[in-house]
Amino acid sequence: MEYNTQKEKLILPEYGRCIQQMVDYAKTISDRKERLRCACTIVSLMANIQEQHGNPEDFKQKMWNHLAAMSNYELDIDYPVEIEQHTPEDKPCEHIPYPQKNIQKRHYGSIIESLTKKLCEIEDEEERDALASFVANQMKRSLANWNRDAMDEEKVIDDLAQYTNGKIQLDPYTFKFISDSELINTSAQNTKKKKRK
Repeated sequence: MEYNTQKEKLILPEYGRCIQQMVDYAKTISDRKERLRCACTIVSLMANIQEQHGNPEDFKQKMWNHLAAMSNYELDIDYPVEIEQHTPEDKPCEHIPYPQKNIQKRHYGSIIESLTKKLCEIEDEEERDALASFVANQMKRSLANWNRDAMDEEKVIDDLAQYTNGKIQLDPYTFKFISDSELINTSAQNTKKKKRK
């Protein structure tokens, strides 16, 4: 929510100027029933603009709260829900600081570093090999995402050995990384999923 201090009016820019003008018009309607009918129409239009997630009742509450806010709580109607009034004095949510971690190789990220530490602790050989395979392939993906030109399987093997202080030494001749074509397909699928959202 955003306040326009010059007009002393609560504005929700995501709905656009037209919806705001409709709300302003609704406030001028003298007939109470007509005013409520107009408000219901505006809420329906607002609901078409916003994507509904979760509980329909919560969504309905949100839409009517937004309508009341856009009217600066001056729209005199019988609201179908209890309106929660916000004021300019309402404190914004406290900023949560992003956890700062000292990551050796930022392109792999902190999760990979945590997994490599875990690798050194696993005694069961089969379990350790399975996790090493997962970590190495994830490192290859991360390296490809960071810079496809820098992507090199031998670099991944060296970096993994460095992370684990030489405890995990993958054989470059026998270890099977995911293929480059599979890597490209996975990357393309992830891009499509992001676009759909």
